[in-house]
Amino acid sequence: MLSLRDRVTVLAGLAGIAGLAWAYLLFDSGRMSGMSMGEPIVVMAMRPWAVVDFLLMFLMWTVMMAAMMLPSVAAAVLVYAAVLRRIAPQQPHAPSVAIFVFGYLLAWMVYSLAATGLQWGLDRLALLTPMMEASSPIIGGGLLIAAGVYQLTPIKRACLKHCQAPLTYLAQHWVQGVGGALNMGLRHGFYCIGCCWAIMLLLFVGGIMNLLWVAAIAIFVLLEKLAPLGGRAGRWLSSFAAV
Repeated sequence: MLSLRDRVTVLAGLAGIAGLAWAYLLFDSGRMSGMSMGEPIVVMAMRPWAVVDFLLMFLMWTVMMAAMMLPSVAAAVLVYAAVLRRIAPQQPHAPSVAIFVFGYLLAWMVYSLAATGLQWGLDRLALLTPMMEASSPIIGGGLLIAAGVYQLTPIKRACLKHCQAPLTYLAQHWVQGVGGALNMGLRHGFYCIGCCWAIMLLLFVGGIMNLLWVAAIAIFVLLEKLAPLGGRAGRWLSSFAAV
């Protein structure tokens, strides 16, 4: 079992990274608002993407996923650190814990790359507004329905089960060493993507830079993973939204 000091250290580290991510999102949102006042953002949206635009959007998605998902992975990181402490009490576990978290974020970087590509495609087809939300009610409604339906699928339930039971997950997939930490963090991240990918696409409904919408989805994901009956409540809420 982790000492209070170790638990505080782990949680403070995760909170620090998530806090920096939210600070970046606030800065970026303010910067875009300022640009929309000084230069018509519609004109900017009509400009074809350059490589730097794609990279900046990929960075934004990556930071946004870190801000949204790090709170919900805290339980898994604490369990991983506790298992390390129990198996090798004399060895420093901070590097392995950091690598586990990096592997988790690496999985979400893959998702961020796919989301950036989707955003680029929708933008090229003129299906996004300048505020980066779906310009067509049909697309927005379709995304809501798809997210609600996915909540009811066996794949969703299986992935959510892994996220809600980190000790069981680690027992089933434990690999020793630094490489094992990266492998388990990465694999856990992909289970979380399997759980949350459809919900994250709702960012295209409320607006990618709508921070209230981003925060609402982050809270939904956190409650779904950590709260009692979270999975059942998540399915009810998503099914209601789809209707």
